[in-house]
Amino acid sequence: MSLVTATKDIHPKSVLIATDFSEASEKAFRHALAIARHYGAKLYLAHVVSPPASTLVGSDAVVTATDAARTDASQWEDQLVQSGALAGLHHEIVARQGNVWEELEKVVRQEQVNKWSWWSSAHTARRGLRKLLLGSVAEQIFRHSECLVLTVGPGSLQEAPVESPSVVLPFLFATGFGEASLLALPYAISFANQYGAKLVLLHTLPAVPMPEGLNLPTADDVMQMRENARIASLWRLEELVSPKTELAVKPEFVVEFGSPSEKILQTTETLVVDAIIMGLHRSTHIGTASHMPWDTAYKVVCGAGCPVLTVRN
Repeated sequence: MSLVTATKDIHPKSVLIATDFSEASEKAFRHALAIARHYGAKLYLAHVVSPPASTLVGSDAVVTATDAARTDASQWEDQLVQSGALAGLHHEIVARQGNVWEELEKVVRQEQVNKWSWWSSAHTARRGLRKLLLGSVAEQIFRHSECLVLTVGPGSLQEAPVESPSVVLPFLFATGFGEASLLALPYAISFANQYGAKLVLLHTLPAVPMPEGLNLPTADDVMQMRENARIASLWRLEELVSPKTELAVKPEFVVEFGSPSEKILQTTETLVVDAIIMGLHRSTHIGTASHMPWDTAYKVVCGAGCPVLTVRN
């Protein structure tokens, strides 16, 4: 029986972009701006001055830095208004001093909105390293935020999908059939419909199925077990949606064998998708969970060549 027979359109009411005015945050800003305009959502542009370096030279330096941040934010707003980027868009500039994550969290609580999207950027640790690491602020948002998080990494296109309506690429929904991924499914369906994109549902199985009993399986046995597991997983993927599900484009179902993070990233490159959508499990050890080698979501967010939307259960 299908878990999703009909999905109402999900419209974010607010979009928050945390910016440091750097070139890296410019790409995330363009995505946030496009999505806010597409959904008619209020856009919050937040800039927070972190105190550690300034406090070494006294409180006056902190006040000066905060005032400078407000001035920079005001000038940035003026530039955006003059360029027409914010035309017709409900927006608010937020400039504060303090711990970046704590201040951003306060903005969410104080505004008391129901649907939030957060936007953050990933960056390389140093030149020459293929592996990407989240910046400290982006990682805090990814690990602690209770709302939707869209991480825009350096490999993402400069333009958001809504800015290129003539080129519609698929969305990838990666699922392990757990609570978190099933919670993310309605968002995947709604956003795919919003852009008229195909939704690709992906599930990854272990490279070598575990045999029953003590006898070692033959090569033929392993091949048969893999095929049986693949067919069973395809059935489970198909059960997530049905002909009654309101999908604008016929979905595609994919089952791979191997490391989930590697296969998600590989499928992303093969199919050339616009975005990855996946669930993020709540952890009782949230301070260290993102660095565990088995944390699929963290590896995908760090290595993806497109934006990654995570939905926490």
